[in-house]
Amino acid sequence: MSRIGNKLITFVEGVTVDVQDNFVTVKGPKGEISRQFSKDMKIEIEGNTIKVSRPSDSIEHKTLHGTTRALLHNMVEGVTHLFAKSLVMEGVGYRAALKDGKLVISAGYSHPVELAIPAGITVETPSATEMKVSGIDRQVVGQFASEIRAVRKPEPYLGKGIRYKDEIIRRKEGKKAK
Repeated sequence: MSRIGNKLITFVEGVTVDVQDNFVTVKGPKGEISRQFSKDMKIEIEGNTIKVSRPSDSIEHKTLHGTTRALLHNMVEGVTHLFAKSLVMEGVGYRAALKDGKLVISAGYSHPVELAIPAGITVETPSATEMKVSGIDRQVVGQFASEIRAVRKPEPYLGKGIRYKDEIIRRKEGKKAK
């Protein structure tokens, strides 16, 4: 029994949801997002709620049920409130800047690393060592934030690298002198 799949999704006024052959388009004050879902799942709109139901209790349908509901919920949340990830850089000379639609990161390499910003994503740099990635699609926001973090992962001895703002890096003790 999918507990997540059975929950109803409610959306506020100002958000419109359109379902045609399991192709769902959600429009809201922050933007518009569309996605094709499995033909097996039944998506119904009743007033200002969305209900997802499955045809049988097979393993495949149970997993699709919860996943479909979670993805729909993220679409509705994204067009009403933006999803955001904050990253922090720690290290001497580590900094980030926006230049010509690209994020330029200096993270201790012999060259700056340039990352193209995906469509629908906004990146802000409040300071030279902080970055904020935001957008309506939760998956794209998380993927781009992880690509930024992968430029220089935080290391446990000195604490240098790029980490999420709420991430805790467990520090290790270095070698002991005899």
